[in-house]
Amino acid sequence: MKFMKLGSKPDQFETDGDNIRYVATELSTDIIINVGNVKFYLHKFPLLSKSSRLQKLIASTSDENNDPIDLHDIPGGPAAFEICAKFCYGMVVTLNAYNVVAARCAAEYLEMYETVEKGNLIYKIDVFLTSSIFRSWKDSIIVLQTTKSLIPWSEELKVVSHCIDSIVTKASIDPSKVEWSYTYNRKKLPSENGNESHWNGVKKQQMVPKDWWVEDLSELQIDLYKQVITTIKTKGRMSANIIGESLKAYALRRLPGFIKGTVQGDDLAKYRYLVDTIIWLLPSERNSVSCSFLLKLLQASITLECGDTGRKEIMQRIAEQLDEATVGDLLFHSPTGETALYNIDIVHDLVEQFVMQKHGARIDSPGDNEFQEICTKFTSDDSKIKVARLVDDYLAQAARDSSLPLSKFVDLAELVSGFPRPTHDSIYRAIDMFLKEHPSLTKSEKKRICKLMDCKKLSAEACTHAVQNERLPLRVVVQVLFFEQARATAYSGGCSTSDLHGSIRTLLPGGSHGSSRSATTNTDEDWDTVQSSEELKALKGELTSLRLRNKGVGNNENSLDDAKLNTEKVATNKVKKIFSKLWSNKDRQGEISSSDTSDSPASTNAEENRSTPSRSRRHSLS
Repeated sequence: MKFMKLGSKPDQFETDGDNIRYVATELSTDIIINVGNVKFYLHKFPLLSKSSRLQKLIASTSDENNDPIDLHDIPGGPAAFEICAKFCYGMVVTLNAYNVVAARCAAEYLEMYETVEKGNLIYKIDVFLTSSIFRSWKDSIIVLQTTKSLIPWSEELKVVSHCIDSIVTKASIDPSKVEWSYTYNRKKLPSENGNESHWNGVKKQQMVPKDWWVEDLSELQIDLYKQVITTIKTKGRMSANIIGESLKAYALRRLPGFIKGTVQGDDLAKYRYLVDTIIWLLPSERNSVSCSFLLKLLQASITLECGDTGRKEIMQRIAEQLDEATVGDLLFHSPTGETALYNIDIVHDLVEQFVMQKHGARIDSPGDNEFQEICTKFTSDDSKIKVARLVDDYLAQAARDSSLPLSKFVDLAELVSGFPRPTHDSIYRAIDMFLKEHPSLTKSEKKRICKLMDCKKLSAEACTHAVQNERLPLRVVVQVLFFEQARATAYSGGCSTSDLHGSIRTLLPGGSHGSSRSATTNTDEDWDTVQSSEELKALKGELTSLRLRNKGVGNNENSLDDAKLNTEKVATNKVKKIFSKLWSNKDRQGEISSSDTSDSPASTNAEENRSTPSRSRRHSLS
């Protein structure tokens, strides 16, 4: 830290209690000056020789009454006045970054100009600020912090603006030219640590990270920090990512509990203003801050009941980057007083905005070529796949809350029902968790939630789990069994599903060949009247044996053709027999099939329609 010593005489100021200061000399004092709650017993001559204001005040008082002079409004209070008084006496006084602004403002108040005496205090302090303080990185920050309590004096004297200019200039400099100390406790890149930079076995000099300045600025109060960041953005020499990193570091430093998604403390108004200011300072460039940081800001904004404008803005920013989020980022706790554990409404709003942005995306430039359009579509589909998986995994976590209403679960899942998914395993997991934690669901409610998944898109592992899952409605289990059997038979026959299973598809209610939600189907009540445990058990056993036969066929290429015919015949006959028995049981009870008109959420995947047209038709067992 830079400092400057003024004067040469020893310090002769003495204290009598907490409120009296006097100069211990042989000459008796002849003036009393009150500053705040402190009385100064001093001599007129040294003070009048350097302060124009004291000259005027003493001239207006009566020598006979010796009335004290009140300087209660002097900036910096008793400590700053004492520095000025010691300078007048020629006593040793030390100026540094912590007291120099207060001394400068007090000297201005006392009018200690060069016109009163050459080499006066104002001149000496200005030289010290220009030649030392403003050239030092950390001293400039300390001085800027001290200006807060001295406004408006520090602003009128342009100390604040000079400090900000000094800080911004140093923060914007090429990192390779940084030669001063700075605070940096975060993890650097290997190249920045000098661990990867060698030439002929000689380690290169450690590099300075581009965001070297962000932690030191986190010490500033929010108003001063806002001025510095605004000036940095105005100059345009700093990348948006570094500014975003600074905002993140400031939030972590100034908002207790922010890293955990909460805000702890009693001064809610202060934290509310801080969050609103950080949101206002966010760079406009996309990906300048992480989606995780934006979600924590949103959570803090909700907790502190910040303004709607800032909240809407940040939700729009989150929607643009939602494919980067994690399930943990979305686990917003519900407001106090609500029974639900998680605030699923906020997640619904974010996903809804994401859907609207993706559907509203357009290629604005008329010069975009076909390659750019393909890249745009690929990027869009990739983000949709990620968001669909994110929503599925979030629902699996939220479903653990037994107080989560079915309507909110379904509404959120349906927002991404049209998004492409490689498999439907994740939405099946979420549905299974909801059924487990909500055992009292009615038959119609189970039917509603199970429509969210497409049985054709379950992996082999998920199918194995589903056919043994007693929580699933019978109609869903039969669907899984059928499509798994269809896959196994198609593999053994070496032909497409549509070619191999025409006879099996005729067994479906109404001879349905289309979507499971547009075909003629039986009601859940119909399925529940079927005493079919033995039939299901037999079908599961047949599926297992068919897999074993397929394996044997693959090991003997010479008998491949005969095995195809035999396998096809066995599979068709046995499956036909089992399914016919299921249907005949219901026919004997006089049940009438009814039409289910809802659409399968994932059966319209264009990618699958192009690649496997025979599997794009939903075989309904519902």
